Amino acid sequence: MRFHDKVVLVTGGGSGIGRAVALGFAREGAQVVVSGRGREALEQTVKLADADTDGGRIAALTADVTDSASVAALVGEIVGRYGRLDVAVNNAGVLATGKVADQPEEDFARVLDVNLTGVFLSMKHEIPAMVAGGGGVIVNFSSQIGAHKRLPGFGAYAASKAAVTALTRTAALEYIGQGVRINAFSPGSHDTSMSMRPGETEADRAERVKGQVPAGRVGSLDEATGTVLWLASADAGYVVGADIVADGGSTA
Repeated sequence: MRFHDKVVLVTGGGSGIGRAVALGFAREGAQVVVSGRGREALEQTVKLADADTDGGRIAALTADVTDSASVAALVGEIVGRYGRLDVAVNNAGVLATGKVADQPEEDFARVLDVNLTGVFLSMKHEIPAMVAGGGGVIVNFSSQIGAHKRLPGFGAYAASKAAVTALTRTAALEYIGQGVRINAFSPGSHDTSMSMRPGETEADRAERVKGQVPAGRVGSLDEATGTVLWLASADAGYVVGADIVADGGSTA
């Protein structure tokens, strides 16, 4: 129960690693708020938490991380309800593929708007709330694709995530003196829909990954959750401005 009575925000908490992380915090005693644009997906996370814990550990609030007023309202609602914000996991992100000369400009702009500007706006409003409450922890989702690895067709995504790493490290230096500890988490392929190619089955993916990832498999949601919760915990209290890569050795 490392997070007993802590107040935690997880953006993009309606699916994938974001949902798994939210459930992980709830199991360890946190009061969690999941946010995203789709109410139905968020409510499903709430239902899973109610079945998995003693109930009431996760609340859902819709918000758009690309809109500053929306994020400000989200953080304000959390502080109004619970009195503070202790941990924020900025996980919301999108993927659009295409070679640089072929990619529609609106797709490129959308990837940067959600993945990079969304993290910037989230921190912009989370940090003052944490400073006012005596400190806090932020974990920003980057990726193995970006500062650590590049792939043809992933230019926009790589650019956005490399920038998240740089932004995270800069913010970490700026605010650690005020009690806000900030790091990045860069996952490789994990057991989510984003790691599946069109028309691919889980068995197909497993066979493909054997030849691509030194560990020979995708990461589990429990493994990703464990890393994020460690970064957010007091056990990682001396970890500041790091970018923790969990990719089965792909960028070793």
